[in-house]
Amino acid sequence: MTTTVTLTGTGVPFPSAERAGPGVLVSHDDVHLQIDAGRSTLMRLTAAGISPHQLSALLLTHLHSDHVSDVADLAHTRWVQDHLHGTGPLPVVAADGHAPDFLRRALTANAYDVEVRMQHVQKAPPEVDGHWFALPDTPAEVWRSPCGRVGVQAVRVRHEPVEQAVGYRITTPDGVVVVSGDTRVCEEVAALSAGADVVVHEACRSSALAEFVEGTPFETIFSYHADTVELGAMAERVGVPHLVLTHLIPEPTSPDQVAAYEADVRRGGFRGRLSVGHDLLTVTLPAGAAPADGGTGPSGASGRVTAPDGGRR
Repeated sequence: MTTTVTLTGTGVPFPSAERAGPGVLVSHDDVHLQIDAGRSTLMRLTAAGISPHQLSALLLTHLHSDHVSDVADLAHTRWVQDHLHGTGPLPVVAADGHAPDFLRRALTANAYDVEVRMQHVQKAPPEVDGHWFALPDTPAEVWRSPCGRVGVQAVRVRHEPVEQAVGYRITTPDGVVVVSGDTRVCEEVAALSAGADVVVHEACRSSALAEFVEGTPFETIFSYHADTVELGAMAERVGVPHLVLTHLIPEPTSPDQVAAYEADVRRGGFRGRLSVGHDLLTVTLPAGAAPADGGTGPSGASGRVTAPDGGRR
């Protein structure tokens, strides 16, 4: 068995024909974890050979719209297909706070469709199986697969003014994958990345473009994203073997622009394997590469979120 890491979306809030909204799929055997669900996630998952009923859990890093715009589609489509597969509600893992209310509202988006389908096929309204955890300042285990082979740790990251933002560390029998979510380069992600085999990290050419964005709204936006040069320095210091860049700001649209991302990271000192992400880029972890999982025990609350009154008005 091997573990695969597939970028289901490498884009940003501005729409792109080439890049879906942010998302990463981590698969080991029959355990499939989707981290975030930006626009067109469902289409990218389908292209990767994964249907919503196969997802073991959806992990949310934070609630910026570009990371969650396809959550309702994933949950609803899984519900529509449930009479075929019987897999039940979509498990959703997220920091407690705004997430439960967001999921409740998302499930009401298709209220009329729910009402009609419950008259002839579905027997119960759509819901998600919520796994809400307290925001951890140090890496803590927040989910484990029923088989026990795949564990997930989370830690708070630095994406202020978004307070409830986390990164994830997924441990399988083959190795360790870290997904940063949206964040500045920070010590929390550095600690999360220690000993990882692959780190999927957002990337922004902040320092390279500082002169061009000075005095514009982009100067503020860049301030809470990960500068590529600083990211290269952090990844080298921590000893990351393979760094994968995603959520690319700005979108590279030519080989020269892709090379500029690479040059920034190398300027920071990174000497490991480097991939500038594109949609459906897949990385495979070899068997037997996993270090020990040193997480703390599970924390937080669980509970299903259901469309109120079956979605009826």
